[in-house]
Amino acid sequence: MAEREIRSWLMDMDGVLVREEQMIPGADRWLAKLREREVPFLVLTNSSIYSRRDLSARLRASGLEVPEERIWTAAAATAGFLEDQRPGGSAYVIGEAGLTTSLYSAGYTLNERDPDYVVLGETRTYSFERITTAIRLIGKGARFICTNPDPTGPSPSGPLPAAGSVAALISKATGIEPYFVGKPNPLMMRSALNAIDAHSETTAMIGDRMDTDIVAGLEAGLESILVLTGMTSAGEIDRYPYLPSRVINSVADLVDELD
Repeated sequence: MAEREIRSWLMDMDGVLVREEQMIPGADRWLAKLREREVPFLVLTNSSIYSRRDLSARLRASGLEVPEERIWTAAAATAGFLEDQRPGGSAYVIGEAGLTTSLYSAGYTLNERDPDYVVLGETRTYSFERITTAIRLIGKGARFICTNPDPTGPSPSGPLPAAGSVAALISKATGIEPYFVGKPNPLMMRSALNAIDAHSETTAMIGDRMDTDIVAGLEAGLESILVLTGMTSAGEIDRYPYLPSRVINSVADLVDELD
């Protein structure tokens, strides 16, 4: 296969740039080199807990400079999708401020009685009461949207159940599968490419998860680079029916490629 000329970069955040809010060694040099070379890039995250502004501030506290316009979240992608599908609609939301803020910005109102959509996102405190309400609203006809399919997320103590696991619970109770907006849905990848005016043929996706980042890159036609600083270990790669374009230890290995 001919080697591609990469002119723009998409990258996951957790496991690629930071781990438990600690900078992954070399991530600062990688971002600095992208800025120095004026290479278009976007940081993607399936998390919907924080707004893009919040994430920019959190990254800065970890020693990384990423302006909010260079961050694309599953919450922002979900809000954009709903705004396009049903402008001025309403939603019952399970999630944090990152998701509700994005929906408000898209012209949505929150509704606990007869919403157009039930929107499930990430939260560290999933409420049985709110999950029960979601199940009942979906049973009455609300459409089921989930920001991302990740079954687990990281924490200092080990994996936490994430939106994908809670979505499975709701689906089991209702018989209704959600529409997942975040990675690996190519919809999120296309919206990210459009945000930086990039083309799939000349863009690479860097991620730490085979089941979201790498498959998303492959399905969107991007070069897909797996880093071993996050969720997927080298020994797990062969479990999957697809392979990344290449495997590297960390983003620090990419710094010299921009010279």
